[in-house]
Amino acid sequence: MAIINKIIGVILEVIMKILITGGAGFQGSYMCEKYVQEGHTVICYDNFLNSDLINVRSLLGKRNFKLVKADIRDFDTLEKNALGADAIINFAAQIHVDRSVVDPKETYDINVLGTLNVLEVARRHDVRKLVHISSSEVYGSAQRSPMDEDHPLAAPHPYGASKIAGDRMCFAYMKTYDMPIDIVRCFNIYGPKQKDSGYGGALSIFTKRVLSGIPPVIYGDGKQTRDYLYIKDAVKAYDLILKSKKYQGGVINFGTGIETSILDLANMIIKIVGKKDLKPVFVDPRPGEVDRLIADITRAKKIFGFKPEYSIERGLKELINWYKNYKQEEWTKVR
Repeated sequence: MAIINKIIGVILEVIMKILITGGAGFQGSYMCEKYVQEGHTVICYDNFLNSDLINVRSLLGKRNFKLVKADIRDFDTLEKNALGADAIINFAAQIHVDRSVVDPKETYDINVLGTLNVLEVARRHDVRKLVHISSSEVYGSAQRSPMDEDHPLAAPHPYGASKIAGDRMCFAYMKTYDMPIDIVRCFNIYGPKQKDSGYGGALSIFTKRVLSGIPPVIYGDGKQTRDYLYIKDAVKAYDLILKSKKYQGGVINFGTGIETSILDLANMIIKIVGKKDLKPVFVDPRPGEVDRLIADITRAKKIFGFKPEYSIERGLKELINWYKNYKQEEWTKVR
């Protein structure tokens, strides 16, 4: 009997109830899929501002998956769905720089006041683990390279400023209330399911255009660089953070430590797709765009042994193959 009770105790400790805000979005949906498959109870909480139901379509009807269409600015609904949660992963955000320039108030309301709601719910109900998804955009353009977690926070646009405020509020709650809050600053994440129109991801937009025989559009001269992290490596990073018992809060970067220019990325996609006659089109720079982002992932390596598996070439090939084999047929078919 003692052995049986011990086994039951281990199972109860391992199986969690996880609230994932922004769970139907690009990144959040991957985490929902992972944790539902592992047997955890997952509450996917999303207002569908940046998300799509198709991202979690395969999970609908699963006994351990619940979809809630709601906003993190709605405190009562958020609190109701957080009851009994062992962990919260907060992806919910207005995530686009351009949109923040057009509507800075909405960006502030979601990214600052919404994050405050998540923190307060976690505090009131003693949630064991809160993983807050911050952004490398809090740093602004690199003042030193690579950029470690102590790099100055100097975002030049409303989106970055709102993420700084949410990031620092998480830090304040961690220190004031002794809460286990992980503030994750992932660098530019890309991969299948990322939005490819409007306020979408650059690599997804480039891929869609090139596959359609249309040249990619580059803002500025294309010399600005980014550290691109493939979605499967990002999923691994978030999972390491959530399940870690030795790391109980703080700021941590995840990236590759390798920078690539926007122009090189566009040409790489053109080459992989085989549209050699296409040439990128250059337009005026975006307001507030940073020139350089490159992660120092020393802390992630030291604490978790984190090592990204995907080179930019491998990740782009997988993204392009997904578009060829799935996106252009199935995704369009269900819309």
